Amino acid sequence: MRVHRPGLLRLCLTALLLTALSLTFATPSSAADSPARGSAYMGMGVPAHDGVHGLPRGTRITQTEGVDVSSHQGNVAWSTLWNSGVKWAYVKASEGTYYTNPYFAQQYNGSYNVGMIRGAYHFATPDTTSGATQANYFVDHGGGWSRDGRTLPGALDIEWNPYGAACYGKTQTGMVTWIRDFLNQYKARTGRHAVIYTSTSWWTQCTGNYSGFGASNPLWIARYASTVGTLPAGWSYYTMWQYTSTGPTVGDHNRFNGALDRVQALAYG
Repeated sequence: MRVHRPGLLRLCLTALLLTALSLTFATPSSAADSPARGSAYMGMGVPAHDGVHGLPRGTRITQTEGVDVSSHQGNVAWSTLWNSGVKWAYVKASEGTYYTNPYFAQQYNGSYNVGMIRGAYHFATPDTTSGATQANYFVDHGGGWSRDGRTLPGALDIEWNPYGAACYGKTQTGMVTWIRDFLNQYKARTGRHAVIYTSTSWWTQCTGNYSGFGASNPLWIARYASTVGTLPAGWSYYTMWQYTSTGPTVGDHNRFNGALDRVQALAYG
């Protein structure tokens, strides 16, 4: 004779109900982990993708200390940085065509007012709008250039996608086309070749290690290690090196590959 076990039946039904509820209300991990649009900053993905392998070794080559900042730093203590030896700075101006840095004026003008040579950078999102469209947005929101000897050419921050697929859903050829469109439009608007900020690993994966920009666009390499390592194809030297995200006062610290007069030369064009 079959024996009924009401307690066991209730337990089974409860388990099924809890499973159904968890499937209904669960948030995909990718969506939960994705940061808010506009919150990206230079080097955001470098530690996760490339690791942190120490600080630069001593060198006999003269280098000039710089920083890069975004809204994450808020109102920056520029005098403190200047007194510590920082002589140049880049400030995030824009991202995609949907975000501008609310602290841009304080950061951009504040660095200038203490004596620094400064420039602006744009965090690229090639999956949202065209390169030319984003170049225009950048120039229209602080990314321009003037021959005052204190303004560096704008920088294109093209790196690991914090919001989704590493290469923004583009093929290597498509990514090169997007970057070229941005650079060409920036040159048309300002008369200057934009600086390219990237990491060798991202550049290799997402552009196929394209070598066509090295002759015209200064390289700003991201690598948190004792040396810059292998550079992307087309560049025989770097202009700037972001070497840490944990430096004093603002976090991101950089070295310009040359003395202060070389920084000034880049500003003059």
